[in-house]
Amino acid sequence: MISAVIVSALFLVSYLVYHDAVGSVPYPHYDWTRPIYFVVLIPHVILAGLNAPFMLLTLGLALRGKYSPHRRLARYVWPVWVFVSVSGVVIYLMLYRL
Repeated sequence: MISAVIVSALFLVSYLVYHDAVGSVPYPHYDWTRPIYFVVLIPHVILAGLNAPFMLLTLGLALRGKYSPHRRLARYVWPVWVFVSVSGVVIYLMLYRL
C-alpha cells in the first residue's frame, strides 16, 4: 500500500505540473457523451479532494502500528480511492481519446 500511495502522490504532482503549464482543458464534444463526462468528473473531483487527507490519516495510522483504527477508517477510504482512480482513467479516456 505504501507503493500505491507513492505512485498516487507522483501522479498528483505530475497532474498539477501539467495543468499548471497547460491550464484547463475543456471537454471538446457537444454530443450525448458530454453529460456522462460531467457525471463522472464532478464526483471524481469532490471525492478526490475529500479523500486525500483521509488517505494520509489512514496511512499514518498503519505506519504507527495502530491497526484497529486503521482498518475501521480504511473500510471507507479504500473504496473511495478506487473510485477516484478508476474514474480518473475514464475521464482521461473521454477527454483525450474519445
